[in-house]
Amino acid sequence: MPRRPESVLVVIHTRALEVLLLRRLKPADFWQSVTGALLADESPADAARREVREETGIDDVSGLVDLDIRREFPIVGPWRARYAPEATVNLEHWWRLCLPERVPIRLSPAEHAEYRWLPLREAATLASSWTNRDAILRLPDLVHRL
Repeated sequence: MPRRPESVLVVIHTRALEVLLLRRLKPADFWQSVTGALLADESPADAARREVREETGIDDVSGLVDLDIRREFPIVGPWRARYAPEATVNLEHWWRLCLPERVPIRLSPAEHAEYRWLPLREAATLASSWTNRDAILRLPDLVHRL
C-alpha cells in the first residue's frame, strides 16, 4: 500500500536548545529530526506522538507542541517508490518537544544508526533536509512565541 503523502517533523530539544538528530540507515549519512508519514486514519498529533516513541523510545510526550507550521516539498530520490505515482508533493506538519535536559535515546535499529545531541547551529548544519534546517533555525523564535 502506498504511503500517505503527509508527514510530521518533530524537533526534540533541551531547554538549552540542544537538538536531537538521528542518522538514518538509508540513505547513508542522512541526518534528521524525528519524522514519519501519517498512517491512513491518523491525525498529525497522533503521528507525532507515535513517531517520537518509535524512533527515540521517549515515552513522555506530554510536552509535544504543534507549531502550526506546514511545509510542502516534492517527493524525490530514495523516497519516491514509497508513494503512489500521482503523489508528487508531501505535506509536512511541524512539532517540537522540549525536554529539561538530554536523555538517553533508544533508536529503532531498522531505521536509525546513531543519534547526537548538538547545539542549535551545529544541528542545523548537519540536518540533511531544508525543512529540517529551517525548523531548527527557527526554534528560538518558535519557543518564545508559544
